[in-house]
Amino acid sequence: MAKTKVYRRNKIRARIRGVISGTAERPRLSVYRSNKEIYAQLIDDSKGVTLVATSSKEKSINDVVDTKVAKAGLVGKKLAELAKTAGIESVVFDRGGYLYHGRVKSLADGAREGGLLF
Repeated sequence: MAKTKVYRRNKIRARIRGVISGTAERPRLSVYRSNKEIYAQLIDDSKGVTLVATSSKEKSINDVVDTKVAKAGLVGKKLAELAKTAGIESVVFDRGGYLYHGRVKSLADGAREGGLLF
């Protein structure tokens, strides 16, 4: 069962990456979700460079709340804050093959609340 889940996610991920790409003006907001943590980064695909990155492992986020969905929202807000300091206002959202639900949705909503435009 796990093999088919991973295979399905990778197929969806490849299909999404075939369509969207990040630039310096509008980088790609990439999401990775593990069982315990969630990671997000802004990537300029034209240069192959990560501009800004954050995760739920950061002490300021990890100590504040208990639920994973709430942590994902804080990760989104933190990413938007870091993006603003880097001069980034709009992004392209890459959900990484995950369903737009739960932690992924919470991260996106937190980034929007922080001021990022999708």
